[in-house]
Amino acid sequence: MQATAYCQSGTTVTGATTRKGIVAADPRVFPAGTVIRIDTALRHYSGTYRVQDTGAAVKGRVVDIYVPDCAAARRFGRRRVMVHVVQPGPEAQVAAKE
Repeated sequence: MQATAYCQSGTTVTGATTRKGIVAADPRVFPAGTVIRIDTALRHYSGTYRVQDTGAAVKGRVVDIYVPDCAAARRFGRRRVMVHVVQPGPEAQVAAKE
């Protein structure tokens, strides 16, 4: 997958406040509430994240990592990462039961 970083502070589409540990994703790929593990060459960005946001540029197999520092977000750029689902979001769990 591809990853980018964003630094706009505020409220996410789920109502959460942006903070470390939040990513934006295409809800068709990762529904809100999905917990994912991101592995990247930049170790300080590797870790567990919760999908709490979407974004106009986040379509398909892309995740957008919230970073509070805009300069760091720009330095992150766009890079290839490995993403593993730790826990599917509530919408995905409901769809699986139907």
